[in-house]
Amino acid sequence: MFIMGNFFRAIAVVLDWGLSLFMWIIIARAVLSWVNPDPYNNIVRFITNVTEPVLYQIRRRVPFDLGGLDISPIIAILIVIFLQTFVVGSLNTLALNLS
Repeated sequence: MFIMGNFFRAIAVVLDWGLSLFMWIIIARAVLSWVNPDPYNNIVRFITNVTEPVLYQIRRRVPFDLGGLDISPIIAILIVIFLQTFVVGSLNTLALNLS
C-alpha cells in the first residue's frame, strides 16, 4: 500500500505546484490590468489566454457589480486557496494513511 501512498503524495505535490502557478498567473494578470500593456505581446497573450476562461466564468456567476471593479481575480485566488487546502490536504492525509 505504500506505493499508493506515494502515488497520492505525488499527485498532491503536482496539484499544489500547478495551483500555485495558476495563482501567480492570476496575480500577474491583475497587475497587468493596471498598466495597460501591449495586447499583442506574447507573454500578455499567454496570461490572458490561461486566465480568461476561469475569470469569465466567475464574472458570469457573480450577481453584483462594484462600479466597474473586477473582483473575479480575488474570487479565483480564494478558490485556488480552498482547493490547495481541501484537495491537496486530503490527498496528503490519504497518502499518509496508505503509507
